[in-house]
Amino acid sequence: MFVDRKDAGQKLAKALQVYKNQHVLVLAIPRGGVEVGVEVADTLNSDFSIIVSRKLPFLTNPESGFGAVAEDGSTFILESAAYWVREPVIHDIVKKQRQVVKERIRVLRQNKPLPELAGRTVILVDNGIAMGSTMRASIMMCRNQKAGKIVAAAPVTGSRVKQEMTELADECVILETPPYFRAIAQVYENWYDVSDREVIDILRGFEQRETGSGEA
Repeated sequence: MFVDRKDAGQKLAKALQVYKNQHVLVLAIPRGGVEVGVEVADTLNSDFSIIVSRKLPFLTNPESGFGAVAEDGSTFILESAAYWVREPVIHDIVKKQRQVVKERIRVLRQNKPLPELAGRTVILVDNGIAMGSTMRASIMMCRNQKAGKIVAAAPVTGSRVKQEMTELADECVILETPPYFRAIAQVYENWYDVSDREVIDILRGFEQRETGSGEA
């Protein structure tokens, strides 16, 4: 359905055209969401940054998780999944991931603060939404920071998660909801891991373009 994340970002931007030149803030969830988000931000002529939220992994299966924590400490815990994890263990995992979040902010955003969220329309972008824990934590953070409107946007998710995101955010923009949705990668012809270096370069490139247009 999508050639790569750039293609997905361009198509997602078309679905968000109503926000062009409206001084919105696009916040991408790293790392995969950054390649999608920068295409959206460029097309909408919006501000752009990253919002760091981290999955809360099961100790016995780190690839799977029971929630997520965002950079202001906003924490989402999936009750059904966390049922099997003792509360002290949950506390320790959250504490550890908060430290990881701080480190990711240092590395990826060079410790730069997020733009002001209060009163603004914020578009949260990822390259796809699987369980949706990191998106949920990001939505919670935007609520806590008094964002004026929160839009959850991604190229793909499952129908159940799309409905949940529609209820959580003020608006939900999803391009594809495959009937047999197993993994985000299934809708991309060219799927690859995005490195820290690529994220940093994307952010730096966007900043340079903004500076250049401001000087013109």
